[in-house]
Amino acid sequence: MKKTPPPTKANPLGPPPTLDKAGATLWQSVMTEYRIEDSGGREILTQICAAADNLHDCDVAITRDGAMINTRTGPKEHPLLKQRLALRAFITRSVQRLGLTLETAKPIGRPAGANAGPTFEDFEDD
Repeated sequence: MKKTPPPTKANPLGPPPTLDKAGATLWQSVMTEYRIEDSGGREILTQICAAADNLHDCDVAITRDGAMINTRTGPKEHPLLKQRLALRAFITRSVQRLGLTLETAKPIGRPAGANAGPTFEDFEDD
């Protein structure tokens, strides 16, 4: 597959050149939303994106061959099914460890403002 161009001064947050299309697309998506700038976070993201490339390759092979393959001893489960499951688990765990599944908590109820409801002054006796 065609490799993506390396990060440049114009785009320092670009994907590493080692990633293929699936990994580079995931990298761009994550960096657009989270803009990871620390070296540890970038290395974890690089590993996640490399796993996404491998997952894509597994998906292509399984789609081409089918989930069941014929062997000398009869039909068997495609050997890449376990690899695909392991890659998905790795990606999910790593995304959680990187903190990309956390969203900011939104307050419950209506926002405060001019029409937020009665105030303490409304109940004071005159």
